Amino acid sequence: MTTVLGVFRNELGRVFALRPVASVMVIAAAVYALFYPQPYLNEALRKVPIAVVDQDRSQTSRELARLIDATPDVAVAEVAPDMPTAQREVYTRSIFGILLIPQHFERDLLHGRASPIALYADASYFLMYQRMNGAVTAVSRTMGTNFEVSRLVGLGVDLPVAEAATDPMPFIPVPLFNPQGGYATYILPAAFVLILQQTLLIGVGLLGTLPGAIVGPAGAARRRFSDMALESIVIVAGKLLAYLTVESLIVSTYLIGLPYLYGIPRLGSVTTILAFALPFTLAVGALGLLVAAVLRKPLAVQLVFAAIGLPFFFLAGFAWPVEAMPTAVKWLAKLLPSTLAIDGLVDVAQLGASLSDVRSEFLGLWLLVAAYAGIAVIVEFNKRRLAAYPGSDQPVRAQEVL
Repeated sequence: MTTVLGVFRNELGRVFALRPVASVMVIAAAVYALFYPQPYLNEALRKVPIAVVDQDRSQTSRELARLIDATPDVAVAEVAPDMPTAQREVYTRSIFGILLIPQHFERDLLHGRASPIALYADASYFLMYQRMNGAVTAVSRTMGTNFEVSRLVGLGVDLPVAEAATDPMPFIPVPLFNPQGGYATYILPAAFVLILQQTLLIGVGLLGTLPGAIVGPAGAARRRFSDMALESIVIVAGKLLAYLTVESLIVSTYLIGLPYLYGIPRLGSVTTILAFALPFTLAVGALGLLVAAVLRKPLAVQLVFAAIGLPFFFLAGFAWPVEAMPTAVKWLAKLLPSTLAIDGLVDVAQLGASLSDVRSEFLGLWLLVAAYAGIAVIVEFNKRRLAAYPGSDQPVRAQEVL
């Protein structure tokens, strides 16, 4: 009689005995953990080079350029004599923006008239455009407010009244859960979940499609359907337990160790994070069993997952906003464990939410576990039924029986 422990030991041994599986589930996970976060270590884009075309050449225009250069986001790489010269620098990618300060800039400010400045920023790289636009906007507004306050005070208006008149509703942004406003804190927690899903899916898919040991003739034992159903449940449970054991250290490293290593804020408790990761790992493992049953060939597993990696990335909802997705696509995305896991784990780990706060995602993952594991049991039962009543005594491979 097949036992859960027997299946567990057999499947765990195959994980490390089959080189393609170990390479994906263990070695690839370690390589991703080491190299994937490296481009994001600086967190935020800093000192984007721009050129200043100063047509006013006044003390105020030079002060504006100096203040912009002093911001952490933008660096004034050069002061160009005219627009054509600055444009040539943009085309050579030496700079990524041009700040044009018009003639009579200082005079208009002193007379209380609008004195617009123009920023020609490269919007093909959105992060650079965001940094340039934010820095120039903040400095220009501050300088404009200071000039207006000085002008009103010169006209006899009290300083508090002048400040209230020029800035009646001060805006103070406070970045919660991401103090640096960095890209790594936003992207890495979600990317880690996708990496865990992808490596486990491919590994389980390869396990189910690579040949195993021959265990005997197909017609050697004819048993009751109830016995075969029970053995199918035992086989699926033992395999999932093996995958959970392998992933326990990997998941803990990705969700707890790497955030500490790379300075990603984490407010959630270790217990809550691991409790939420449990149904995620089981759901991915069960889905991998279905992938193996559908694709049946190792090469097919590798080719299919190489093709659908990018769609999985966009369906996760952090690279492309969920609100912009069609309703049918949003429901399709919920069939992937990563979609629910990213929403829940980010809330639990980065925002300090409890399991009750992410109840819908937590229960949704357990529903996926039940659904995928149930289908896997049915698939395994059909394999064993066909193996027991094939009408021939051809040998059955290990992955078809145990």
